[in-house]
Amino acid sequence: MNEQEPDDCCPAPSVETDLRPVEGKEADDELAALAKAIAHPARVQIIRILVRKTACVCGDIVDELPLAQSTVSQHLKVLKEAGLIRGEVDGPRVCYCIEPRALRRLKVLVAGL
Repeated sequence: MNEQEPDDCCPAPSVETDLRPVEGKEADDELAALAKAIAHPARVQIIRILVRKTACVCGDIVDELPLAQSTVSQHLKVLKEAGLIRGEVDGPRVCYCIEPRALRRLKVLVAGL
């Protein structure tokens, strides 16, 4: 496994409560953007892989999916742009981990439906 220590690129879990509303236009727009980011089965799988890991994942994502490296990279880009994952450069590689606050926000927004 190509993993780093959690402190290397993964954010520490925050205990900070997100008090933003779960209803209204801003929350609806936020939910729509996050839902769009996970609207592909491969991106859902990537989120699940990163949630299972306790360290940053550098090369293992491609190994766990039946997709070309370039396809996985495109899915990672979508998730990163949505703020659901974090990617840090480690030499020639980029290591990824979940962005816990964004994932919690997605769960809260879905629960508010």
